[in-house]
Amino acid sequence: MTYNFDEAPERRGSGCVKWDVAEATGAIPMWVADMDFRVAKPITDALMRRVEHGVFGYTQVPDAYYTAVIDWFARRHDWQIQRDWILYTSGVVPALSVVVKAMAKPGEKVLIQTPVYNCFFSSIRNNGCECVENPLIYGNGTYHIDFEDMERKAADPDTRLFILCNPHNPAGRVWTPEEMERMNAICQRHGVMVVADEIHCELVMPGNHFTPFASVSDACQKNSITCNSPSKSFNTAGLQIANIISSDADVRARIDRAININEVCDVNPFGVEGLIAAYNESEEWIDQLCEYLASNYQALRTYFAEKMPKLGVTTLEGTYLVWVDIRPLGIDSDTFTHLLLKKGKVLVNSGTMYGKETGEGFIRINIACPRSQLMEALERIHQVIASL
Repeated sequence: MTYNFDEAPERRGSGCVKWDVAEATGAIPMWVADMDFRVAKPITDALMRRVEHGVFGYTQVPDAYYTAVIDWFARRHDWQIQRDWILYTSGVVPALSVVVKAMAKPGEKVLIQTPVYNCFFSSIRNNGCECVENPLIYGNGTYHIDFEDMERKAADPDTRLFILCNPHNPAGRVWTPEEMERMNAICQRHGVMVVADEIHCELVMPGNHFTPFASVSDACQKNSITCNSPSKSFNTAGLQIANIISSDADVRARIDRAININEVCDVNPFGVEGLIAAYNESEEWIDQLCEYLASNYQALRTYFAEKMPKLGVTTLEGTYLVWVDIRPLGIDSDTFTHLLLKKGKVLVNSGTMYGKETGEGFIRINIACPRSQLMEALERIHQVIASL
């Protein structure tokens, strides 16, 4: 089947966060990380079959669910997962929260690499822990890890966890096995557990390869907890399903206890059916999607080079979230974002959401939309900049 990503359903008035928040201002929404594309047909078919059953009570997760997860990651990413390693929950953010609760005590520290997904901050702080930043180094349109700074901060005896974002939101990096081995070696030297948020793992640009952290080596597997979900890649965030994966039985027992303390142990039947259909029947869709996202990214790069050459477009290796350097404008991120909304009717994310210092001077643009919408938004951004 060939999918047409140039066409998208009307989302205004559907209770959609992305569009209905923007609709109040008349803006094109290029902000929150969900896609405007219709999901793969096998997913909608599976959900319709479940709807036709007519009863939506408490759900027992079937064997087919675990098999779908295991087969997908073995086939797609050469990662061999055992069934009893998998704990399901309602989303990756709840998963991160329960892992922090399970593995760190209030007052202890959790290391993150900024700029980074804003919910990392809240998941850490809501559990009474302290965020410690290992700022990524920006140069030549991409980001690298400051390993010396990471070593110093991991060596703090109060540091218990390191949350890795892979692929990284919003920096766009897909970390290499060599980088991950080095990060894990630092963490192991200082008794720090790695928590890998791999929710964007299928969204990889051509020429790049995603490697699950736990698959890099036995050492990485033993010293890590993985949080993943089909939600970002298959545009099913509203179905509320995710997995926490660990090969350590004691770690799983602690996490399972935290899942029950946080009351995120139940999932809905549509999330279960959606995951099975995504992993078992929707590989063709995800491959075509990544090709389309890559062409959107190239269109954006070309437009910036021609119309807004002073601004820097960060190299996108993974995700559909483009990180743009606006520092040459001499305007702070929050002010520029407000200006785009007020004058240009385009809603993007200010970089300060992802770290006040490391995100300042940047904005984040979601390109997971039809090409016509993307180009209209870029034209509006250009008009605002031209008016400065």
